[in-house]
Amino acid sequence: MQSDVRTKLIEAFSTANGTFISGQQIADYIGCSRTAVWKHIEDLRTEGYVVEAVRNKGYRIITTPEKVTANEIQLGLQTKILGKKVHYEESVETTQKIAHKLSNEGAPEGTLVVAEEQKGGKGRLMRPWYSPKYTGVWMSLILRPSIPFHQAPQLTLLAAVAVVQAIENITELKPQIKWPNDILINRKKVTGILTELQAESDRIHSVIIGIGMNINQKQTDFPEELQDIATSLAIAGGQNISRAKVIQEVLMRLEALYELYLAEGFLPIKGLWESYAVSLGQEIKATTVNETIVGKALGITDAGVLLLEDQNGKVHSIYSADIHI
Repeated sequence: MQSDVRTKLIEAFSTANGTFISGQQIADYIGCSRTAVWKHIEDLRTEGYVVEAVRNKGYRIITTPEKVTANEIQLGLQTKILGKKVHYEESVETTQKIAHKLSNEGAPEGTLVVAEEQKGGKGRLMRPWYSPKYTGVWMSLILRPSIPFHQAPQLTLLAAVAVVQAIENITELKPQIKWPNDILINRKKVTGILTELQAESDRIHSVIIGIGMNINQKQTDFPEELQDIATSLAIAGGQNISRAKVIQEVLMRLEALYELYLAEGFLPIKGLWESYAVSLGQEIKATTVNETIVGKALGITDAGVLLLEDQNGKVHSIYSADIHI
């Protein structure tokens, strides 16, 4: 977790928005001496930031390293809570494990865990998630909503909407959601979302939302068995994208939807989710543990359960299944 001083330094540069900010202004903002400011600037430079210093003008950041460190994420971050505390690692087993540990230690709501690489990334049903270094966004977010236990799955759907909106805003791509938590572009998977609870029988301690996004992979970067079913924003859009900017946009969209959800409930989120659903109104195949059902996808319930109408007119409630479209 980065220091509060470093966080304030990044906030000062974010507020300056690319213009010069004097050493004294920075010192006043973060509450330290001019000498200490110079030391922190040098620390930024050793991390790959290009910082311009001009006498009688001050400092400004020219370029930033292509990493997803706390500094890079927080430089320009437009949220009130989400991402204000960032735990960054180069390589981890999974960001979910670290988020669980931090949550148990009392980490505040909005704490973000992000890594350049996951060696043991997992998706839904404990399937492996391919998370190579410096190519994607591998992150977990800690939320602490005061909601009933049974409503927690709604946050998975909310996160999916936030990711779709972020991709739409950053690129010209048109992503869609495949129930319950996959984001597709051109029918290929670009993002997976995994939501886990820390709870007792009567209350939720935290909801940890894991998001894995393929950003700058080339097709040949994927294992052969994934090349026909996986894609990245760079493959679909034809150019590389700043991973930190993707994280910023996802956090901003997620925070806005989260505030809406806490104020007005799930109904507006449900409508947005259904507007992005790839399979709504189409015939799909749902393979559960016990059976395979073919039918028309009608929509989702307030609990996020998929409603599937078979050829006999019977409506099935699908709680967990593999969906084939």
